[in-house]
Amino acid sequence: DLPFRAEFDGVLSNAALHWMKRDPDAVIRGVHRALVPGGRFVAELGGAGNVAEIHAALRAEIAARGLDPDRIDPWFFPTAEEYRARLEFGGFTVEQLERFPRLTPLPTGMDGWLETFGGDFFSALPEEERAPARARVVERLLPTRCDAKGEWTADYVRLRFRARRSA
Repeated sequence: DLPFRAEFDGVLSNAALHWMKRDPDAVIRGVHRALVPGGRFVAELGGAGNVAEIHAALRAEIAARGLDPDRIDPWFFPTAEEYRARLEFGGFTVEQLERFPRLTPLPTGMDGWLETFGGDFFSALPEEERAPARARVVERLLPTRCDAKGEWTADYVRLRFRARRSA
C-alpha cells in the first residue's frame, strides 16, 4: 500500500507490475492515489504470452513434481484489453497501450535466466530437488529456445502504456 497522497507528477514502472499478482488493482489504486490530478503513469510489464515457452516448462515441471503451479506461479501477464480495463476502472485515461513481442538474448543462458527469475518455482521444492528440476526445465527448452550456436533466447511479450490520472 503506497502511503503517498497526490504527491507525484508521474510514476514509472519497468518490469515490475507483472510480479504484483496478488492484487494488481490495489497497485493501480495506490499509483492513482500517489499522483496529482493529471499525473502520468508510464509502465512496461510482461503481457499475455510473455515467456510462454519458459512459463509452460516451469509450470509443467512443478506439476510433474506433484505441486500446484497456480499456487506457486508468481507472474501476472495480462492481455492489453484486460490491463486497459483495469487502468480505466482505477481512474486512469489510457493514452497509449501496446503489446509487442521482444525476442531477448540470454547472455547467461537459460540456466542463468531461471536462476534469476524462476526462484519462486524452485524454492517450492526441497533443496535437493532444485538443481535437477532446473536442469529438467533447461532440457525441455533446449529444442526451441537454444539455436545451433548454443545461444539462448527468451520469448518476451511486453505491454507498454501511458495513462493519465483523471481529475
